[in-house]
Amino acid sequence: MTDSAAGTRPDDHDLLDAPDAVARLRTRVAAQFPALREDLEALVRIPSVSNATFDQSVMDRSAQAVADLLRGAGMPDVRVLHATGPDGSRSRPAVVARRPAPQGAPTVLLYAHHDVQPPGDRAHWDSGPFEPVEREGRLYGRGAADDKAGIVAHVGALRVLGDELGVGVTVFSEGEEEIGSPQFGPFLAEHQDLLAADVIVAADSSNWKVGTPGLTTTLRGLVDCTVEVEVLRQAVHSGMFGGPVLDAYTILARLLATLHDADGEVAVPGLHHAPEPSVDYDERSFRADAGLPDGIRLAGSGSLAGRLWTKPAIAVVGIDATGVDAASNTIAPRSRAKVSMRIAPGQDPAEAFELLKEHLLAHAPFGARVTVHDGDLGKPFAAPEDSAAMQAARWAFEQSWGTAPVDIGIGGSIPFIADLLEVFPDAAILVTGVEDPDSLAHGANESVHLGDLEHVVLAEALLLRRLARG
Repeated sequence: MTDSAAGTRPDDHDLLDAPDAVARLRTRVAAQFPALREDLEALVRIPSVSNATFDQSVMDRSAQAVADLLRGAGMPDVRVLHATGPDGSRSRPAVVARRPAPQGAPTVLLYAHHDVQPPGDRAHWDSGPFEPVEREGRLYGRGAADDKAGIVAHVGALRVLGDELGVGVTVFSEGEEEIGSPQFGPFLAEHQDLLAADVIVAADSSNWKVGTPGLTTTLRGLVDCTVEVEVLRQAVHSGMFGGPVLDAYTILARLLATLHDADGEVAVPGLHHAPEPSVDYDERSFRADAGLPDGIRLAGSGSLAGRLWTKPAIAVVGIDATGVDAASNTIAPRSRAKVSMRIAPGQDPAEAFELLKEHLLAHAPFGARVTVHDGDLGKPFAAPEDSAAMQAARWAFEQSWGTAPVDIGIGGSIPFIADLLEVFPDAAILVTGVEDPDSLAHGANESVHLGDLEHVVLAEALLLRRLARG
């Protein structure tokens, strides 16, 4: 066990032994929830966008607000910390709050992040992105779900349990998750002793749907690159030279088209596919959640859940090209695209990048010069489904919601999960959620379901007490 303090663990006649123990905790959560909602609204009003094009002084205000909440929740050691990267750059502020474990009890690390995505086009929001508004049981605002609700869930569990925690707790609120956690490695190296834990609870995922909890057991990894094609030394007149010479945009389009077969399956050979999930995603719900118009055929094969969680996926997320309004009758000499590939659990990201690179170089149309520049690599994650910590989480979630949690995968990536496992290989990691498919995280009208957030607070409190009992 990590960082135990003097004292004794609660005896068997503790909070969970009474016949109405869960009901009493539920009552405590209900009493605390109005104040927790106000705390969430206050956090949402802080535009803590970690993207460098926004005012970064706001990040300090955001970190301080989180630190104040944790001090108010009884955490005796609260610090706002930074790390310095290899290039000398300073990380956005992170908050680390600690409460030592009673003798023989485990230490639990509670993770969430206080930075948020840019709001995007404000015309797409039905209310101000940084002015929280409730509509039909949901609280709207940037960060309301991703991931300031995660912070509030941790704060709520700490308030509800007070001195009945029974475990050591470290709360880690990161400040740059939404820009890919570039300084996460240096931060872990610099502050490893502060973050050591036996169980890690990362509240940055999703539930299955409103009213049904989810435990995230798999995450796809991430590989991205920039591919550049060159067909001429300079632009030339399309009338004088067009025909024998294809423009760089056409060449790039033909190259990118080789990444999928005629059915939309990823066509890069050698990539790993994980086993099919035990649950599936309803197509009608998927189409509604994705905003997919009628008549658009879905790509790939197998279950929808498998296509989203356990198989690789490739998307072109950016292309450099002359805009239509600025176009002239010339043959473009070069162009480039950014390619983002999600890799299945069990796939090594460095190996996946090499496979992608080999494919692109081998499929250069008409002998065009193709250059592949590497980008970010993020490891996938697969949790053991029957660990003691996972069993404790299943029990806590079922007690809170009244229905068993669904084991789900996430098509996106949370690379810091793999980073944590590298530094703390013996820790049990639980990836839990405050979002649901209607949360629209990263999009306009992001929201959290307030009823489910209350369930999350109760579930986390129950989980901490269960972990205290071993």
